[in-house]
Amino acid sequence: MSTLAHTMMTAARSSDSGLAGPGELDRYPYAEPQVPDRVAAPSWEGADPDLGRVGRRAAGSRGRGLHGQLVQQLGQMIVSGDLGADRPLVPEEIGQRFEVSRTVVRESLRVLEAKGLVSARPNVGTRVRPVSDWNLLDPDIIEWRAFGPQRDDQRRELSELRWTIEPLAARLAAGHGREEVQQRLCDMVEIMSHAMAQGDALTYSRADSEFHALLIQTAGNRMLDHLSGIVSAALQVSGGPVTGCDRANDTSLAQHARIVDALGTGDGTAAEAAMRQLLTVHPEVERVVPAPREH
Repeated sequence: MSTLAHTMMTAARSSDSGLAGPGELDRYPYAEPQVPDRVAAPSWEGADPDLGRVGRRAAGSRGRGLHGQLVQQLGQMIVSGDLGADRPLVPEEIGQRFEVSRTVVRESLRVLEAKGLVSARPNVGTRVRPVSDWNLLDPDIIEWRAFGPQRDDQRRELSELRWTIEPLAARLAAGHGREEVQQRLCDMVEIMSHAMAQGDALTYSRADSEFHALLIQTAGNRMLDHLSGIVSAALQVSGGPVTGCDRANDTSLAQHARIVDALGTGDGTAAEAAMRQLLTVHPEVERVVPAPREH
């Protein structure tokens, strides 16, 4: 096993044991605050009882401390529909409900506003925005939708997005191949192979995510490059076997290797075809986005 493969698999096991691995320092579980009933504002427990359900949701946070927790909890509640469109969000009530300062509430609402989930206007206050205004490509929103009541729609939409960009990226990458990139992709395939043999799903997933992100970045298109993080998020939160990448098996691994071989020979057509084969596992995927006809 190469040094890279050993390092990546060790890091994955450390993370699985509760220790932060590379790039994971800002993703960790936290204990949800215990809020006594006596501190809750009447309007949160009365007319809008759904607001009190946040304490029963399992959640992780991309942020740290109270600020990250509040962003996570409010974001999940909005995306799940517990806080519907045009619902007013009163900072004082939020602060009292979650026992956090006005500064924490204000900064959290600013983050949600940047994601398109809420809007703040003078003399109107802060209100939840409709889905049409959300930044659906934001990694947090992708995650919240993937584990909420919209998870089936999210999985389908992510599959459609990948079908749109990854075959093209594979074709373009064949014309921009560099030796160091080729080696890195080979390393990812090697890591995936060892991880599959050892039943190490976490390491396999991480290597798979890096493989696809690197492939898109190699395409030489900055707009596609901007979407590489979206594909990584899609792989991490797909929630089930939707494409070949979600199944650690010999067929999936062989398709990854075929892509690398095609890139090495500069064969864009073969790289695109291999990517389409990789993304086609279940008939439901082909129905969503059918492959182009062969002429």
